[in-house]
Amino acid sequence: MTKPACRPFHNMPDLPSMIAALVEDNLLTSAEGKRTLGLQQSTKQRKMHVLEYLASLKLSNPQASGGLLDIDTLSRWLAEQACQRYATIDPLTIDVQSATAVMSHAYARRHNILAIAVEEDHIVIASDHPWKSDWEDNLRHITRKPMQRVMVSPVALRRYTEELYSLSDSVKSALDQENQSAVASNFEQLLELGNTSSPDANDQHIVNLVDWLLQYAFEQRASDVHIEPRREHCHLRFRIDGQLHLIYKMPGAVSAAIVSRIKILGRMNLAERRKPQDGRLKTRTPDGKETELRLSTLPTAFGEKLVMRIFNPDVLAQTLPDLGFSASTEQQWIAMVSQPYGMVIVTGPTGSGKTTTLYSTLKLLATPQINVCTVEDPIEMIVPSLNQTQVQPGLELTFANGLRALLRQDPDIIMVGEIRDTETANMAIQAALTGHRVISTLHTHDAPSAITRLLELGVAPYLIKACLSGVMAQRLIRALCPACKCEKAITAEEWFSVFPTDNTQPPASIFTATGCKNCRGTGYQGRIGLFETLSVTSDLKKLIHENTDSLYIHQQAIKDGMIPLLATGAQQVAAGITTLEEVLRVVDSFH
Repeated sequence: MTKPACRPFHNMPDLPSMIAALVEDNLLTSAEGKRTLGLQQSTKQRKMHVLEYLASLKLSNPQASGGLLDIDTLSRWLAEQACQRYATIDPLTIDVQSATAVMSHAYARRHNILAIAVEEDHIVIASDHPWKSDWEDNLRHITRKPMQRVMVSPVALRRYTEELYSLSDSVKSALDQENQSAVASNFEQLLELGNTSSPDANDQHIVNLVDWLLQYAFEQRASDVHIEPRREHCHLRFRIDGQLHLIYKMPGAVSAAIVSRIKILGRMNLAERRKPQDGRLKTRTPDGKETELRLSTLPTAFGEKLVMRIFNPDVLAQTLPDLGFSASTEQQWIAMVSQPYGMVIVTGPTGSGKTTTLYSTLKLLATPQINVCTVEDPIEMIVPSLNQTQVQPGLELTFANGLRALLRQDPDIIMVGEIRDTETANMAIQAALTGHRVISTLHTHDAPSAITRLLELGVAPYLIKACLSGVMAQRLIRALCPACKCEKAITAEEWFSVFPTDNTQPPASIFTATGCKNCRGTGYQGRIGLFETLSVTSDLKKLIHENTDSLYIHQQAIKDGMIPLLATGAQQVAAGITTLEEVLRVVDSFH
């Protein structure tokens, strides 16, 4: 007998009816159903939404091997019974101001509904009770727009109703304040997120907004937070997996107050709005993790733009394979950086993960018997096992001067944050020549170009030959979401049209990005590295002279065993870790 498209429920079914329907749809075994009906419910459980109660029992799902009847599975099933579309609430896609303006907070809580999309011709209303409709006529009369109903998880509905209205109320209250300067009265060195019990009454709403902003950024795995003033309002954007997402549009006065509070927390000059400033902020999240944030302000046409770069403490706990190193690349890289002296360079564009690679490598090398010193601008992450120095041009502490001072500190390994000029390049070379291991970064497109870049900076070819041990270029690519990636067949012709220099056997199939609630519909979740490792062999040294062409170095490096970035990307596509499109987006075509 075929199951009907919709069951003839006219109201939320009681527990016995729902269990019977779940058994009929093979989502619950008959034995589990009888056992569940025999359980004694506590007073708290009787007040729970029936779906929440069932989810709390952690019942096995016969249709998913090892899976449970969780709240999402049960909510999706109930939506099918009511012939309603099931939706997952993605706060990144909700216009908070428009959504909360549709109805009051009290009305939303009373009827367990929430506006999750406000379009020109309709409004999307989320509910956890698909048959309850006593609010529809009233809301339709007020909004004068057609409504589309969707079913959502009761847990998500309750959470985001409180969060979105709390955010909206804080923005409105902050905007109504006449004196925003009171924000400056609360001076903290360590910001305890979720602990806002003691600020001034005047700055309570701004404190709440900053607290929400940072907690939300951590939850969404953001690497950067952008607060960007515009003519009419301010844009709040998060960079997630390398892509920027617009989170919220807020009034300019509110964003200015938020920037002021963050500047104070970062020990920056609150009164100075005409010059760029840098600062640092350490936060302790509600779960006890301390996270470093690097702050940067920039004066723009409509006010100060603030960018906060978030350094996840879990990054330092990652091993090189966690970063995307293959076994052969890791072995080659460790061999380079473990030599008693010489210079190793990590190269790539801004945001390609060079800093993470350096810190992970230095943490590996920094044993109690080794003195590791760094000179950085700025210090990205504090690592207890390193001796870290901050460049301060105002005090004439440049990269070159800092490096010169480090040579008198009995170092074994020196990390130079970046080689930017001729003086720094020559000092790094001298340090490598005098028996130290030097690790640094350059901004070039690939590994062979690092050699020509050093020549352009004025380093003599014989010095490069004498001390350069190797170069590693890298990129960051988005990894496919494991929950929704989809396999498709690919022909050898299609494969070699993208990777013409790949000498391996092409795969019979690859994976493509689909999109689900776990990845917010992007099809990707997290990022991994692509690496191109060049060892400076004796044959390659013969090509280093004043008129060196990076193309010849590139060809020789491949003969010596270097796997180009594009070929490394091909390996990740064949392994089902990323997509063709993502590799081509990140890696230059000439690779």
